[in-house]
Amino acid sequence: MKTFYLVFCLCAAALLFPRCAGMEQKSKQQAESLSEKLVDGVYEGSARGYRGLIGVSLRVEGGGMAEIDIVDSAEDPFVGGAAIEELLELALIYNTADLDAISGATESSEGFLAALSNALEQARR
Repeated sequence: MKTFYLVFCLCAAALLFPRCAGMEQKSKQQAESLSEKLVDGVYEGSARGYRGLIGVSLRVEGGGMAEIDIVDSAEDPFVGGAAIEELLELALIYNTADLDAISGATESSEGFLAALSNALEQARR
C-alpha cells in the first residue's frame, strides 16, 4: 500500500512540474512585456478572425496600453465577441498581446490578438 502512495505521489509531481515550469516562463515573458516601453499615441491594427476582419484602436499613454477599442468586428457577440472582451481586459492588465486564445473561440481570439499585435508593433517604432 505504501508503494502505491509513493508511485501516486511521484506521478502527480511529474505531471505538475512541467506545468509549473511553463507558468514560470509565461510569468517572465509577461514581466518583460510590462517593462517594455511603447511610444505614446493612437495606433490601429487588424487581422482576420472567425467571421471576418477584426480591427482595433490602441491608445498608448505613459509607455503602456491605456485603452483598446474594437473598431470593426463581425464576430458573434456571445461567443467570439465575449472572448474578445475578456482578452481585451487581460491585455490591458498585463500590457501585452502575448495571451492564450480562449477555447471555443480560438479563431476570434487569435484574430483579436493578431490585430492588437499589429497595433503594438507600430507603437514600438
